[in-house]
Amino acid sequence: MTSSPDWFAAIAFYLLYIAGVVFFVVGPAIERKSWSYALFAGMFLGFITYSTYDLTNLATVKNWPAFITVVDLLCGTTLGGVVSVVTYLIRCH
Repeated sequence: MTSSPDWFAAIAFYLLYIAGVVFFVVGPAIERKSWSYALFAGMFLGFITYSTYDLTNLATVKNWPAFITVVDLLCGTTLGGVVSVVTYLIRCH
């Protein structure tokens, strides 16, 4: 692991993640007028996005803890759902 994060890469990821949430989740949820679509599609996008990182690390990084993968997947799934619903509610009200 690096001693300090690459802030450009971190910021780039989260900007792309936000764009993905808006394009793939919030826009369709607004068209459907469905906060529940925003929740579940956001959770799914969060799960897929965080799986890319966590499962790659699990497969390639020596001694990567499976517990960290599970916890991070739960956090990413929750984050995706919460951010999507909050964004949907802000846009609709």
